Amino acid sequence: MRDMMGMMKQAKEMQAKFQAMQEEMADLEAQGEAGAGLVKVTMSGKGEMKSLEIDPSLLKDDECEILEDLILAAHNDAKTKVEAAVAEKTKEVTAGLPIPPGFKLPF
Repeated sequence: MRDMMGMMKQAKEMQAKFQAMQEEMADLEAQGEAGAGLVKVTMSGKGEMKSLEIDPSLLKDDECEILEDLILAAHNDAKTKVEAAVAEKTKEVTAGLPIPPGFKLPF
């Protein structure tokens, strides 16, 4: 019975840590770049695009397709950075817990 109480206590502590981590992640922002900085995307920790910067040299009629590709690349770069930050915070919160590799948290 003692083990069960200990597990319940650990679960409650982990839940509180995840709540704090989620609040912290909401404030996180990451900037992705493409085309050597010609296109920049800023993303929130929740994966929302917050801003988009496009260098004026790309605003030519015949370069629309290139611009579209660079926007996608910058967005994906920012998303990767946000996911890495979230993974690092999750690792800190779950330190010492026997969680299988690749297990996604929070649920």
